[in-house]
Amino acid sequence: MSDLIDVGVYRSGVQERNARAALMQRLYFGSLVIAIIVLILLLANVVNQSFGLVAQRFAVDPDTLASNPLDQLSAPELAQVLLENVPRRLLVIARDNLYTGDPANFTSTTFGEIVGSGTVSDELRDVIPKDLAEAQRNVAFAEVLGANLSQEQLFALVDFEIIKTEIDKGWPLHESLLNRAAIEAEVAADYPGAELVFKSWLSPRFVTSPLSSKPVETGIRQAVLGTIWLLGMTVLIAFPLGVGAAIYLEEYASDNWFNRLIETNIRNLAGVPSIIYGMLGLTIFVRTLEGVTGGRSIFAGALTMSLLILPVIIINAREALRAVPSTIREASYGLGATRWQTISRQVFPSALPGMLTGTILGLSRAIGETAPLFGIASTFINTDPTSPFSRFTVLPMQIYSWTGQPSELFRFNASATIILLLVILLTMNSVAIVLRNRAVNQRA
Repeated sequence: MSDLIDVGVYRSGVQERNARAALMQRLYFGSLVIAIIVLILLLANVVNQSFGLVAQRFAVDPDTLASNPLDQLSAPELAQVLLENVPRRLLVIARDNLYTGDPANFTSTTFGEIVGSGTVSDELRDVIPKDLAEAQRNVAFAEVLGANLSQEQLFALVDFEIIKTEIDKGWPLHESLLNRAAIEAEVAADYPGAELVFKSWLSPRFVTSPLSSKPVETGIRQAVLGTIWLLGMTVLIAFPLGVGAAIYLEEYASDNWFNRLIETNIRNLAGVPSIIYGMLGLTIFVRTLEGVTGGRSIFAGALTMSLLILPVIIINAREALRAVPSTIREASYGLGATRWQTISRQVFPSALPGMLTGTILGLSRAIGETAPLFGIASTFINTDPTSPFSRFTVLPMQIYSWTGQPSELFRFNASATIILLLVILLTMNSVAIVLRNRAVNQRA
């Protein structure tokens, strides 16, 4: 051995291995850098499409509606603007924005029942709208709207009902910053009478407003609520089923051909294309079990998404259970605990952080999926989901729908929705990480 070292054979072998290791390290680092660059470019492209200059015009000049700028008016003052300009629309506005009951019974319901827990004067609380003269009824609705809707909501209603903003063309952020002079010349030549303003397509009004067929007026409220409902129900279904299956396979199941077959199929299911789950959900949960799930409902969508992420949760939960030291089990058995006591009081709490990690991975995949929900979710609805059996739409479905629209303005809406989807994803993951760290600290 000493002779080999003297002639440099051993040393040259070590140098060659170190050189290969350094090369692989550079390749790994290069892969990381490329991935980060691609992610930055993707985010930059989304942000670039979410802000920028637009050429807009109004059916009614907003400066003529009040002595002060509209954005400085209070909610009651904005309600007065609606009363002065569109008095006959106030009934419909109140019905769509305040009343949660059957629309057919709206005019025969008292103002107190219309606003529910909202604010209404004692003079109007027991009054039925149809019992009032038209002029009195309009004044009453204006008062109720001013007392129960926010300034932002009423400002959006004034814009929708009176001003009726139209956008002729929009430009992405980089063009708005670098080519403003050329854009101004284009607006003056091609869109006379239009006003060039900077617009953020992602705004509180966009998040809280309902869906619309017009890109300027549309919001994303129904899709946000549908996404939250879907993810919440998916967690309630998939987490207990996935953890239960993992505990059985890891702690109870014997090593035989049947259980090995189950394990193999679970791993294979993790790689099945998501559209297959969508076809399965449409066939079983929407059509076959329509009487149970309500057809194209949130419940049917949650069952489908639960099937999609179950393999991920099961696999990660089993790995978490395997990572629990065997000495914990042995010590528990040595103190006279049963198998179930050992699992529920020692093994499961120790494995919970790893199980939550698997759930995070599963939900991170589910929140961005579109294919499994084809045939289950809608691309356009005008009602908010209020129960597991409501019809619904989700953010990825709206992104897909808007990117296929002929109007380029919808693409700006799609980019704003992508940012909103990322915010919801990061918020959801942050909450899950906090819960996981809390579980770790409690075991420490």
